[in-house]
Amino acid sequence: MSDVGTRPTDQDPYEFVDTLPVVRRRAHGRLLMEIWREVTGEEPVMWGPTMIGFGSYDYTYDSGWSGTFFRSGFSPRKAALSLYGLPPTEAAPELWERLGKHRRGASCTYVNKPEDVDLEVLRELIRIGWESEDTSC
Repeated sequence: MSDVGTRPTDQDPYEFVDTLPVVRRRAHGRLLMEIWREVTGEEPVMWGPTMIGFGSYDYTYDSGWSGTFFRSGFSPRKAALSLYGLPPTEAAPELWERLGKHRRGASCTYVNKPEDVDLEVLRELIRIGWESEDTSC
């Protein structure tokens, strides 16, 4: 089996955010790190070169493939902020309706900027995802 590429690194997530080439993403990254720290009670850890994760969990697929991944987190990408570990739509439909401007992917949510969403609703979605037994969300 091939090696899983996304693992925790020794890179400081605060230094990573402070060196992002897009200045507004630096502010977005700092804000999101504070929100995630507040909700999860965990410190941020870099996973791979661009993802900031909080907590971790072990998984094993039916095929026997296993690994460890972060429970919740984000990546301050140039095109959009990628948010991971939020609950599926059916777990909190009223919150998803109130979140604001966003797009959903298979395993993440995309937000152009924090100003596009209700940050209190985002905090609640992070909390629901964090407390969920379903780590695939």
